[in-house]
Amino acid sequence: MAAEHGLILDFTTVLATSALGGYLVNRLRQPVLLGYLASGMIVGPFGFKLLSDVTRIQSLATIGVAFLLFALGVEFSLSELKRVKDIALKGSLLQIGLTTAVVALLTILTGWVEGILQGIFLGVVLSFSSTAVVLKTLAERGETYTLHGQVMLAILIAQDLVLGFMLALLPALNQPSSIVFAIGAALLKVIVFLALSVGFSRWIVPGLITRVAATENSELFLITVIALCLGVALVTAKLGLSIEMGAFVAGLMVSGVDYSDHALAKVLPLRDTFACLFFASIGMLINPGILLQNFGLILVLVTLVMLGKAIIILPIVVKFGYSIKTAIITSLGINQIGEFSFVLALAGLRQGLITEKTYLLLLGTTAITLVLTPIWLNISPYLADKFTQVPLFAKYLSNVIQPTLLSIPETINGHVVVAGYGRVGQIIVNILQNQGYPILVIENSEAAIQRLRMQKIPYIFGDADSELVLEKAHLKNASALAIALPDPSSTRLLLQRALKIAPSLDVIARSHYNNEIDLLTQMGAKEVVQPEFEAALELGAHLLASLGEADEHIHSVIKNIRIDRYRSIRPL
Repeated sequence: MAAEHGLILDFTTVLATSALGGYLVNRLRQPVLLGYLASGMIVGPFGFKLLSDVTRIQSLATIGVAFLLFALGVEFSLSELKRVKDIALKGSLLQIGLTTAVVALLTILTGWVEGILQGIFLGVVLSFSSTAVVLKTLAERGETYTLHGQVMLAILIAQDLVLGFMLALLPALNQPSSIVFAIGAALLKVIVFLALSVGFSRWIVPGLITRVAATENSELFLITVIALCLGVALVTAKLGLSIEMGAFVAGLMVSGVDYSDHALAKVLPLRDTFACLFFASIGMLINPGILLQNFGLILVLVTLVMLGKAIIILPIVVKFGYSIKTAIITSLGINQIGEFSFVLALAGLRQGLITEKTYLLLLGTTAITLVLTPIWLNISPYLADKFTQVPLFAKYLSNVIQPTLLSIPETINGHVVVAGYGRVGQIIVNILQNQGYPILVIENSEAAIQRLRMQKIPYIFGDADSELVLEKAHLKNASALAIALPDPSSTRLLLQRALKIAPSLDVIARSHYNNEIDLLTQMGAKEVVQPEFEAALELGAHLLASLGEADEHIHSVIKNIRIDRYRSIRPL
């Protein structure tokens, strides 16, 4: 009984300190996961030692990773996955290979390792990035479905698959005669797992979820979803693959079912609770003593790792046809060392592939890169914008950024420029087309450009907030600009630059947050639309009509709310 109380006390201690740490960093306008990491360091074995059983808390924290990736899988449609499949499959392997080769070469030349095998192993460890930290940060910033968010997640998911393969292969690295057999066995495990997953997602999971949902028992539905998520993650763990990969695949199984949104809504509170435990458990691994004793060396290693990985990733993203801005944000977003590199490094220590000193330095370096990741992601759009204006690189970057995919009539005039061809942008284009207005779409997704090309809609391929792209859009001759971008910072930058080129241009912008409505209006947008408020207005209009209100009165009420920029209905 005392042991059970001890677990409850540990669980409560971690959650309470994480809540306090998250609150404090939120007040400082920083991502809350920095507070979770700090709280783990404070209560953990290298802090005030407030926990009686760190191992059990870390085991519970693994559930947080599973729920994080399961939720991503549910939200991540296969069509989105296909959109970035090239960089996911080829780009991630190229990134892992180049990182491994560079690290192996440098560590051998500097005498950091004793042989080629150790250099390669260290390179593999450093090549992986953090799916959990990046995913959490992107979700907090509302950038999961931006182009750079999709590219990051595609590379990270592919890395998780390779990580699982490496964990399965590791025991045979010190036995050259059995490496071929180990590679074959690892590949077989991956193939069997993926084949079984496809079969389950087609013939078993839809029927199971539908039958459970038919009972209309919310509790039973939640238990079934949790069992599916953790069950598939456990299977991958038993196969020697990564838990992250299993949970993501479980989410993909559910994503094709009609009740996927309901499943996601049920899992989200659990995901956030256990994800908090996970980030706190990462903080528990940070040893301030080791950091202080080797501060200078670790600082150098952090700089080399984050700068080196960014330099390797940036040209790879550009090579696959993405813009320089997307490449810069992506390279700064996944240039850390992944949390599951801890697991790989510990296994390498037991195998004699790295020394204990290297292992401790690796822990400190990894922990700091994880802490810095949210900060890098926050400032990466600003850095990307500033980097493109550096005189030294201006000529080179102008050639790279210059939009080469154009389909614009020579005599285009009086057209409406639509920035963004996502779900909202497509609807705007359809409305304008049906009324016979000339259109020009700016989009940085290759898949969207292919659809525009097939529909013979004029387009420019590139970032809509790029000055060089806007110069090609003939804004001075345009009748209006509709901004339907998923990224708030890009929306503000585009509005500012568009009005600089054409000060009298009518701009309609989509607002992502309530506080942006007044900001975008002050910046010069003629109309700012908040999708949630618009949905509420439509529901309210239908409700008033059903209550017998006259159409003229309803129209007047809705019109006044819009003129007042939703002030009368905004939440306090």
